[in-house]
Amino acid sequence: MKTNIFNKRVFITLSVLVVLILLFTGCAEPYNFDSCEPEFEYGFLNGLWHGFIAPISFIISLFKEDVAMYACNNNGNWYNFGFIFGAMIILGGSHAGKSKK
Repeated sequence: MKTNIFNKRVFITLSVLVVLILLFTGCAEPYNFDSCEPEFEYGFLNGLWHGFIAPISFIISLFKEDVAMYACNNNGNWYNFGFIFGAMIILGGSHAGKSKK
């Protein structure tokens, strides 16, 4: 009987979470790509740097509209890899979730 209640509670929680995510993403404002510098593309090292400063950029972007966490004119996969790698290094990566015994 407990597993049935638990499954129902998990289902309701996940359903509400999905609805909230869809609701908030529907309110997102599209980014103006015309303001990007087309002659300069950000690569791996720039992605790594943007990953390092992502927490600070996020806080600043809450108050200023001209600050973004992610460069729109990047070279693709290498920038993405650098961004994720830099963010993992700063935020602790998979080691942050490891419990100590």
